[in-house]
Amino acid sequence: MGNITIKMLAKELNLSTAAVSKALRDSHEISERTKTRVLELAAALNYVPHPYAGSLREKKSNTIAVVIPEVADSFFSLALNGIESVAIENGYHALIYLTHERFEREKTILKDLESGRVDGVIMSVTTKTNTFDHLRSLNKMVPMVFFDRVCEEIDTAKITTNDEECGYQATQHLIDRGCKKIAILSVSESLSINAKRIQGYQRALSDNGRKPEASCIIDYSEDPDESLEQLRKCFRTAEPPDGIVATVSKMTTDIYLVCMELGLRIPDDLKVVSFSNDATVAILNPSLTTITQPAFEMGELAAKVLFKALKKKYLVLSEESTVVPSQLILRNSTSAAF
Repeated sequence: MGNITIKMLAKELNLSTAAVSKALRDSHEISERTKTRVLELAAALNYVPHPYAGSLREKKSNTIAVVIPEVADSFFSLALNGIESVAIENGYHALIYLTHERFEREKTILKDLESGRVDGVIMSVTTKTNTFDHLRSLNKMVPMVFFDRVCEEIDTAKITTNDEECGYQATQHLIDRGCKKIAILSVSESLSINAKRIQGYQRALSDNGRKPEASCIIDYSEDPDESLEQLRKCFRTAEPPDGIVATVSKMTTDIYLVCMELGLRIPDDLKVVSFSNDATVAILNPSLTTITQPAFEMGELAAKVLFKALKKKYLVLSEESTVVPSQLILRNSTSAAF
């Protein structure tokens, strides 16, 4: 007989594959009688749960998966450092999976993780993630913790920052600096963190007696040429914005490039605030005012929650969600003059 799979065990025992998987992991959701049936058959057929298992009795891989969109973004690289520091403390390895913002790749990665090669998953979803069956499926098999780009529809721990309040702070700061027309660059309608930042932006405008204009919410394109053209059109209008909030760090480069191209001076003609953890923002000309997220701490906390779940059978992960505050750091891109 070839390699024995969970599906084969489930068919032989007339159980679901999910029930067999949970029994093999000693889940509290499965009765002792069912666990015994599953383990006895698995042992008789020499079933090996996954490539990292030395024997059936091991029941764990000492490996977690971290699924993130990219590592070039300083936020994710810092968060990854936080995650790995906790993994090492707990004697675990961290497998890093990059989705490259591709939804289909995210689904493929999570399907692969259902094989049992990891004990838990920490992840941040893509900008294109708009259906959630693949997340629900994996969440039934191993503990999952989301950070930053969370999926609100999945009942588990979520480590986020105060995105709505940060959107408000960034916008209010521009209003306090005298900006009359403020735009915001939006990265994705499906991301909850993006929606919250826009809500904060809109609330700040409303609190100051201003009506949010649809034309000032710019959907940022993934295509580099298209994104630059979007900014050119925005800044060439009869009444261009004199303040702008970038919801993602990588947008800032395009803002500076287009301003240079069109002869716009930052901060005299346009004041800029960006969500960013990039260390280089302090040496930009002018230096960039930022909403800086506690990326390392968010990754560290996500990992601590995951390992808490791995050690405690009856932990309710959804009760472990935490909001970690970000910080507005003032620099020259929003000063009155420099």
